[in-house]
Amino acid sequence: EALPLAVSALLPAFMFPLFGIMESKEVASAYFKDFHLLLMGVICLATSIEKWNFHKRVALRMVMLVGVNPAWLTLGFMVSCSFLSMWLSNTSAAAMVMPIVEAVAQQITTADAEADMLEMSYSNGSTNLALELDGRCMVQFLFAHPHSAAHQTPHNMKVRNFCKMLLLTGRGGHFFSSAYTVNPSSNIADLPSSFKSMFKCGKKKTAREEASAKVIQEEYKKLGPMSYPEIVTLILFILMTLLWFTREPGFIPGWSSLFPKYKGYATDSTTALVIGLLFFIIPAKTLSRTSNGESTAYGYTPLITWKEFQSCMPWEIAILVGGGFALADGCEVSKLSAWVASKLTPLGSLPLWLIILISCLIVTSVTEVASNPATITIFLPILSPLAEAIHVNPLFILIPATLCTSFAFLLPVANPANAIVFSYGHLTVMDMVKAGLGINIIGVAVVMLGIMTWIVPIFDLYTYPSWAPIISSNSTGL
Repeated sequence: EALPLAVSALLPAFMFPLFGIMESKEVASAYFKDFHLLLMGVICLATSIEKWNFHKRVALRMVMLVGVNPAWLTLGFMVSCSFLSMWLSNTSAAAMVMPIVEAVAQQITTADAEADMLEMSYSNGSTNLALELDGRCMVQFLFAHPHSAAHQTPHNMKVRNFCKMLLLTGRGGHFFSSAYTVNPSSNIADLPSSFKSMFKCGKKKTAREEASAKVIQEEYKKLGPMSYPEIVTLILFILMTLLWFTREPGFIPGWSSLFPKYKGYATDSTTALVIGLLFFIIPAKTLSRTSNGESTAYGYTPLITWKEFQSCMPWEIAILVGGGFALADGCEVSKLSAWVASKLTPLGSLPLWLIILISCLIVTSVTEVASNPATITIFLPILSPLAEAIHVNPLFILIPATLCTSFAFLLPVANPANAIVFSYGHLTVMDMVKAGLGINIIGVAVVMLGIMTWIVPIFDLYTYPSWAPIISSNSTGL
């Protein structure tokens, strides 16, 4: 990170034209894609959620239900992210969950710190009933000053590692390795012992856990009943999710089938923008009536303003992802993919399982610096002729390679979901690398196990299909 990541992402914008790879206007068009419209719509939702403290209400309620046990919290977010990503894009799921993840980290940090202060007060023979702590400020201070004396205390080391664990969990794919890559000596991040204790029935809570739970309950009571803006935000949140889910659910016709002449025109970004626009239109206050039945006038204020949206919109992440798209286009235009294909030709003499393993490792490596669609667009035309050359069902190589494009866990630029998590500023690149490396290894191992066992009968991989000859080196997919 010699330069800010967003600045590094601009390198293709001037290097590709200078080296004669792509014209400047072609590179520029790669920096703003459909994803950016999706991000803008989702950030409108996130802005309203944070402005009206709806994420704090959800976070506190969730902690009240599962407790402050790290294992239960991790399991809760893991199940939530997995369920959402089954129906929504990873980007949408991460953008929806991350405000809640950070709010949970802030509230538990506040409660744990307050429990510490109460214990110190009791030990000194005094109490501080007016103690008020800001979890956001504490979390940001610990991450902004990692080498400060305050950070080096055992409690704050636990806080920082716990927040990292929750943030990586919010990504949806880092939860296993993150539990072990954060400071292993820190009890709060020691998930193996937490998982052992989480199923012990009748276990008495410690004084710290009781104090933390009390603080969480008091904070929830301070929020009072749900306000009108919170209710509207929740309705729009549910509406956005339903529209995403019902656009093309797969097992039944979705609402996109109502426009057969314009198939593929509407995407997730279309839904996000429509709902996002409503946040700038719907008023933040309702009309109140006087005793004589007349409505009182008030200054019109929408749920969110453009200034508030700008303060939440991660423009540097938009540039970062755009740089990834530009890099992928450059790989294709410069014939780099064709060069890689020529280097893979000798693989035909190796055993099939080794060809698949090498392909998976190469795809997993490339997808860290290119988007998933760009990676598979580059490698499908490369791997398809390779399968034909050795007279093997192309799916034997293409299925694991396609699955491995999702193993983009190491870098913020690897995919938009990583970039969203990284934009919160609590993680470094090395944090993501340490957590993601283990997931990459486990993922490739699971794919190898599946492609050599249960996936074979599902797709009849030992039979050479009749459609295989139509695949050529110039194709862009199956």
